[in-house]
Formats: sequence, C-alpha cells, structure tokens
Amino acid sequence: MITKPFVCVLLGLCAFAASAAAAEPACVTVREGWVRLPPGAMPMAAGYGRIRNDCPNAVVVVGAGSRAFGDVSLHETTLVNGVSRMREVERMPIAPGATVNLKPGGLHLMLMQPAIALKEGGQVPLRLSLEDGRKVDATLQVRRATP
Repeated sequence: MITKPFVCVLLGLCAFAASAAAAEPACVTVREGWVRLPPGAMPMAAGYGRIRNDCPNAVVVVGAGSRAFGDVSLHETTLVNGVSRMREVERMPIAPGATVNLKPGGLHLMLMQPAIALKEGGQVPLRLSLEDGRKVDATLQVRRATP
C-alpha cells in the first residue's frame, strides 16, 4: 500500500530532479547571431553566428526553425570551377569543444517565408534541433551589414 508520505517524498524527488535538469547550463550555444536585412521585400534572408559545443561529446545539428520564418534550413556556399553553388546541409556534426562559424560565403542559415517584417535592430528567434532530441534556443539580431 502506498502511503501519503511516500507519495509526497516521491513527488519532491521528481521536482528536485526536474529543477536540477532545468538549472543545468546549456552546453551548446549560439553566439554573435545575426540576420542580414534583405534589400526591399525579398522573401528570404540569411542568418549567421557561431555555434559552440561545450558538451563532453560531439553533437549533430539536424534542423533549425523560427517563429519568424516558415522555413529555416542550414546551407553551405561553395565555389566550384569559379561558380558559386549553394547546397542544403542535412547534418552538421560539432566536436566537443569546437565552434562552427556560420558566415557569408560559407555555412549559413536560409530563412525563407517570413512571417514578420524584418527591421534593423530587431530580433529573430531561432531554435536548433540536435540529433539526440535536444533543442538550442537563440536570438539573432537584424543588421544591415556584417558586424
């Protein structure tokens, strides 16, 4: 038979475990995140920043999203025989202690189908999805030029 004191202790332990997990600092972070303000009413923008993995193990970014855009994906621009090409990147592994730089002309976020009008100085919410199911939230600053 389960007693009331036992249930109270069990609930207390569950609450403690949940608060300890919530208090654990995120080991994957997005730093210096920004979105280039597109010219005119262009239906897409590009996002940049530094994704840092301070976890003890490698992580893999497998997706991205934002409430401010209907479609967000990771892309890479490369130069092939003098021609600039862009391709979607489905998996982006990040080693422990490593940083991946999202920058113009290289890896970047493609932000398509805007749900809001971007304004210089504004903010864009971003959520990265990791292969292990964790989510990484960040905010990107809207800028006209590269910081």
